Amino acid sequence: MKLLAFSDLHRDINAARTIVSASADADVVVGAGDFSTRSFGLHDTLDILVHCKAPLILVHGNHDNAPELAQQCKSDANIHYLHGQSVSISGTTFFGFGGDTHPNGGVSKNHSISEAEAAQYLAPCPQGVILVTHTPPNGIADLYEDGTHGGSTAVRDAIEATTPRLTLCGHIHNSWGAEGHIGASHIRNLGPAPVWFDL
Repeated sequence: MKLLAFSDLHRDINAARTIVSASADADVVVGAGDFSTRSFGLHDTLDILVHCKAPLILVHGNHDNAPELAQQCKSDANIHYLHGQSVSISGTTFFGFGGDTHPNGGVSKNHSISEAEAAQYLAPCPQGVILVTHTPPNGIADLYEDGTHGGSTAVRDAIEATTPRLTLCGHIHNSWGAEGHIGASHIRNLGPAPVWFDL
């Protein structure tokens, strides 16, 4: 399976068009959240991404209005919005968890939940899946510019418990392109440029 993945478009229509163009060579496309900016402009990128040539798996980011994204995805059988849920495509199972667990001082753009709530959403995650989260696991691909870690302990605990084949995330722009491992699980912070994986 050829997997194309990205995150954090933040209303960038040119980046969305690049993803759609690249999707012609993909078996699955994964978007790890933040299609909007401060809860505005979801359709700027989503109306482009719906033209992907492969099944599209999405989770919401901390800038996205999750109910709005979920509602839009219901109208297209090619799009799978995941938040505490899984879907299998061509024999490969994907599990998704959207949003953020770090409120960054309570800024209104940030749709955050507690680590305890995040753990509840992550609890159904099966073993050995492709895990798609917006926020990285704590300690891996999660460094802010000041050197502090911004990842989620609940995401890290879920990875340790279920050993995903691959964890795809975004959220912390300073760590786009960063990667690492938790046990046998490979973690990659994506960013808005196309990133390819052969599964």
